[in-house]
Amino acid sequence: MADQKHTDSIKARNKRVLLSCVVVVGGMIGLSYASVPLYELFCQVTGFGGTPQVGKDTGVEVSEKTIKVRFNADVNSGLPWQFKPEQREITVRLGEDNLAHYVAENMSVKPITGQAVYNVTPLKAGQYFSKIACFCFDEQTLQPGERVDMPVSFYVDPAIADDINTQDVKTITLSYTFFKSEASVEVNDGNEDQGG
Repeated sequence: MADQKHTDSIKARNKRVLLSCVVVVGGMIGLSYASVPLYELFCQVTGFGGTPQVGKDTGVEVSEKTIKVRFNADVNSGLPWQFKPEQREITVRLGEDNLAHYVAENMSVKPITGQAVYNVTPLKAGQYFSKIACFCFDEQTLQPGERVDMPVSFYVDPAIADDINTQDVKTITLSYTFFKSEASVEVNDGNEDQGG
């Protein structure tokens, strides 16, 4: 009888351990799927990793202080587009609403949808760089041979000049990389003919 109680006790303990392990593994799987969106949200809120802020309008006083903003453009090798900034660099007043232009051209013989990812360097300036409107907020579909202007409206928060960690920042680089979107991959089945 004592052996039966001992055996039942061990079985109950084993079931609790098994259930705990299943819950822990399930939680880890759930966190792994949620980690990317949570990290992106964290970066967008804090500017961590050079992620620019998204603003509605400046809402801040324009300063007489200026900073240089450089523009960079790259295209992933899987996307047959040409993509470049219209201007390489501009000097802006802190707090002032600015407009920069990029140009993209589809070099293939099929319509292709692309999505731009972006960041700001130095990374510590990301929290002070706010985009009001940007082509990067949405996927962009270009028809064969189509060339389009892609504007970005932005401002640099004057608080960058008051932050002891960013007082050495004299130049900010806004960098975009275009990738083929999942929608294009499904539509084209991975067979994109490239034109000249």
